[in-house]
Amino acid sequence: MNQMVTLKKPEAMIFDMDGTLFQTESLLIPVYHRLFDILREEGHHEGPTPPDELMLGCLGMLLPDIWNKVIPNATDEAKARADELLLQLELEDLKAGSGVLYPGVKETLQELHSRGVKLFVASNGLEHYVKEIAGIHGIAEWFDDLYSAGEFSTASKVDLVKLLLDKHQIKNAWMVGDRSSDVEAGAKNGQTVIGCAYAGFGNEDELKGSNAYINDFTELLELYNQAE
Repeated sequence: MNQMVTLKKPEAMIFDMDGTLFQTESLLIPVYHRLFDILREEGHHEGPTPPDELMLGCLGMLLPDIWNKVIPNATDEAKARADELLLQLELEDLKAGSGVLYPGVKETLQELHSRGVKLFVASNGLEHYVKEIAGIHGIAEWFDDLYSAGEFSTASKVDLVKLLLDKHQIKNAWMVGDRSSDVEAGAKNGQTVIGCAYAGFGNEDELKGSNAYINDFTELLELYNQAE
């Protein structure tokens, strides 16, 4: 954690979901392999499943951008089917108990909520996926709202966060996330960015431009306590 920076206490915190609150690979990797098994069975894909690392490296992107990187030569029909399957299989596995939050997420969110901080999610994921994670893992009650690109059809996380800030009239927020899209969304909307360095899905420059960094989710509460 960056101990040298002095931050202003926020009225709200906006969280990315995958790689920030939710340990995505605990759900995604088994789903990913089943998805490609089905695509092959249905004639939408030939050859081996693309490497896990390729998919994990795309986390935080919008779905069309993910498939353009993972299966760039696939037909539009194949990519649309991959969209359907990803949501279907993820929801099935979530309801069956797959997937975990990062250590300390529940306790930290509950404490921040109890202190009057408004909490939001802004994710490039699908609406039902984001809401299902929050509901199943018992954190939905602490959030003022859950925003997803899937629900609002935003072209970027910058747009999604602007929508959130405008609707809830938030002037001073911390954008908390693990990808460059989170850094950009916070910075371009004039907000403080807290870079989460524990997921490891991106490259070493992924969080460049963050105002502070945390290596464990519980360090967020320490940053809040130190803020003025």
